[in-house]
Amino acid sequence: MKDTMEKYWSDGIAGIRPYVPGEQPGVPGLVKLNTNENPFPPSPAALEAIRRAADEDLRLYPDPDSTRLREAFALVHGVPPECVFAGNSSDEVLAHAFLGLLKHAGRPLLFPDITYSFYPVYCRLYGIAFETVPLDAGFAVRLDDYARPNGGIVLANPNAPTGRALPRAGIRRLLEAHPDSVVLVDEAYVDFGGESAIPLVAEFPNLLVTQTLSKSRSLAGLRVGFAVGQPGLLQALERVKGSFNSYPLDRLALAGGTAALQDRPYFEHTRAEVIATREWLAAQLARLGFEVLPSQANFVFAAHPAHRGADLLRLLRERRILVRHFAAPRIDRFLRITIGTRPQCELLVAALADILKTC
Repeated sequence: MKDTMEKYWSDGIAGIRPYVPGEQPGVPGLVKLNTNENPFPPSPAALEAIRRAADEDLRLYPDPDSTRLREAFALVHGVPPECVFAGNSSDEVLAHAFLGLLKHAGRPLLFPDITYSFYPVYCRLYGIAFETVPLDAGFAVRLDDYARPNGGIVLANPNAPTGRALPRAGIRRLLEAHPDSVVLVDEAYVDFGGESAIPLVAEFPNLLVTQTLSKSRSLAGLRVGFAVGQPGLLQALERVKGSFNSYPLDRLALAGGTAALQDRPYFEHTRAEVIATREWLAAQLARLGFEVLPSQANFVFAAHPAHRGADLLRLLRERRILVRHFAAPRIDRFLRITIGTRPQCELLVAALADILKTC
């Protein structure tokens, strides 16, 4: 029998397993390496733009087309503004794409068995048939495994939570092999060493690339995301957006996001710092005996042969250090560790060295 309140729910809602975000504890003093946030503050130019935008014009609706923001993103990536769609985080943009482009009766959507766990949530929410395609033993994508009938292909590149990435040539090969299917490339982490597929958009009408300002621009709290594709493809997203929320980005997000995109020197500096710390941390973890997957994201995925991932998670938490663990097949021995500041990562390494020595 249904719970007393569940009887009021729409059909199917009770069976949905929502995405579970990383913990956001309200406890001061933690070393927080569990949610892939940027350890550096946003661009000072972005913060100033947000302050300036917090004025009496907040009584007015924002630009529904996010014109200046889209133009700034287009300029950075060398594409026409009409090839850019903006939304309230890349999660919302992805949700629009799943509903507008990837739901085809009789043809399952394909994505890796180990990837961003929001993808199956979207599928179940929208009634999209899907199949997962296993990564290889080294957690890399095997393109030949996607040579099957499908209603679309979704790849996080670099992948999450593994951090591994395909080169642009691999994406090209996939597009050429599936001209009648949309290939969606989720590039949330691409700025930390991946090779963007955006240059392929002009050539392939079936390519949609999504990005976010949450990671490399330190604006996770502002919720700004994008899709890049040919205008005819973006029209599907516009139809979903116009049927859902005509004003997805508020005035503060539009101002801050535009300024962050325009502050290229700050972006390059902080990105370089994250990449350098990632390489240092990977080397230190390897020295401690961890298996560390090659990462092109702002995190590393690491496992120790002598310790369970869940145990290390608990022991680190006792030392006020938060990392992420996924209790899922094939990866439950791994920890996903966000790249923090160098001092934060040094504290992590010292804590792990102590754990390995005493346990």
